[in-house]
Amino acid sequence: MNFIVISPNYPQNFQEFSVSLARKGFTVLGIGNESYDELSDKVKSSLRDYYKVSDLHNLDEVKRGVAFLFHKYGVIDRIESQNEYWMALDAELRTQFNVPGLKMNDLFKTRKKSEMKKLFEKAGVPVVPGYLVKERADIRQGVAELSLPLIAKPDTGVGAAATYKLETDQDVADFENQFDPGTPYFLEPFITGDIVTYDGLLDQSGNIVFESGMMYSATPLELLTKEKDIAYFVTKDIDPELKGLGEKIIREFKMAERFFHIEFFRRADGSYITIEYNNRPPGSYAVDMYNYAYSRSLFDDYADMVNGDAFAQKEDNGKECMMITRRFEIGYQVSEEELYQRYHPNIVARWENPFVFRDLQGDVTYIVLADSKAHRTEIAKAFADRR
Repeated sequence: MNFIVISPNYPQNFQEFSVSLARKGFTVLGIGNESYDELSDKVKSSLRDYYKVSDLHNLDEVKRGVAFLFHKYGVIDRIESQNEYWMALDAELRTQFNVPGLKMNDLFKTRKKSEMKKLFEKAGVPVVPGYLVKERADIRQGVAELSLPLIAKPDTGVGAAATYKLETDQDVADFENQFDPGTPYFLEPFITGDIVTYDGLLDQSGNIVFESGMMYSATPLELLTKEKDIAYFVTKDIDPELKGLGEKIIREFKMAERFFHIEFFRRADGSYITIEYNNRPPGSYAVDMYNYAYSRSLFDDYADMVNGDAFAQKEDNGKECMMITRRFEIGYQVSEEELYQRYHPNIVARWENPFVFRDLQGDVTYIVLADSKAHRTEIAKAFADRR
């Protein structure tokens, strides 16, 4: 089976997808903008061939790369980056070359918040009302219908990028002044609560073959303003209500052979509000976190699933797992050296984050395995307390 991986060298932790696919017997073909010499050794050893482009944003150039690999190796069976940034590129290439998977017509319901909300409503899951802003005049109408406070996000966007919190008339006026009619926005009431997720992997028939979840210690908006560092906690015991909502969403979106990452607000009364559906793995090092939490490899699981092989059952290793970040410019009460002295057996991974993600995600990410929830809380406090 010929599998083209877009940007096989980046992000660094997603290199393992190519490794697992090659180990499974796929002919792994890469297209990226790095020179071959810049690829990591593990990527080089996984790829049968590599086509360098000057810029992955140049669709014609990337298409020429796919055509070259098609001519050289035959029918292309899959094209995938696993990266939300390149999701539209992946879909365009699949559409152009008739490769199975998500096509351009499928992007609206997974990329546009306004279209996503329609499907949430159709699925019968709880959502807040929203208002699509295409023109500057729409802003006041949306504010009048929904009432302050509101969150304004690009209708097509990732995370908290270019997000505005509208609490006062001055906030609305500032947003109007900065609004670009070429970038539609989506207004929603501002909701408070914990962010929790329902994550997993779908097989070729759309069945859930792996499921778990996370709870965030801070919102993306708090991270972007650097008010807090982030910690993600794996929630192995999934609330049946949350699971039920997630399953309704998956049925409505009718996806298959993909990871999913669905975000919710959990309010103080225990009820849920659906935020968004992401048709990809959870970001940053969350896949690695799940691997440590369950002593498995979702990279291998993905390769098995695409190959149509039996899927290993999920097992609990009895550990509480979290991913936590730090920023270089922040003074912490406990130094990194002391953290390792105290918790060396528990800190199982450490990465310095790519510069492009550091404003949102911090400079360094750690994965920690704790013996209990109380132990996890203790370690999280030691990492997070600032001077």
